[in-house]
Amino acid sequence: MERIIRAAFAWAQSHGKRRVTMSDKSNAIPAHRIWQDKFKAIAREYPQITAEHRYVDALALELVREPQRFEVIVTNNLYGDILSDLGAGLVGGLGIAASANLNPGSRHALFEPVHGSAPALAGKGVANPLAAVLTGGLMFEHFGYPSAAADLKQAVRKVLASKVRTPDLGGDASTAAVVKKLGDLV
Repeated sequence: MERIIRAAFAWAQSHGKRRVTMSDKSNAIPAHRIWQDKFKAIAREYPQITAEHRYVDALALELVREPQRFEVIVTNNLYGDILSDLGAGLVGGLGIAASANLNPGSRHALFEPVHGSAPALAGKGVANPLAAVLTGGLMFEHFGYPSAAADLKQAVRKVLASKVRTPDLGGDASTAAVVKKLGDLV
């Protein structure tokens, strides 16, 4: 827990973020107060970053109302899984939600789209490849290639602006058509 909270503040600091929000359900699960105590102690080490607490249900509501307000959210695995799907919905769906599982203090990491493998879509030509591409951008950033990451993000923006979209984003393009459009832009 301490390692995760410390990593959230360190990541915020290294990426120019000014706010870290910790979320739990300590009003119903007293054991979560341990997270709050650790969060408050570590927050004192980062006085330039605003540290705040939200109960997970209230945070879910606030994310829908004002998502841009939140820069870094740290929570346990259960709530993180729920909130990451909510965040994906806010940006357009699981088909464009990138994900990185970072090991604090190490360069080791696992990169995968939030949606996982989506076996139900296999072979149908309708899977949205943009989450995988944006996840590649996260990997480039993590390993020190920010310009490559920026190029991928820009290509995804251009594809979305061109209206070449898979059915999950309201379009009728196939996976191959989106990949071809991306290839033309990179």
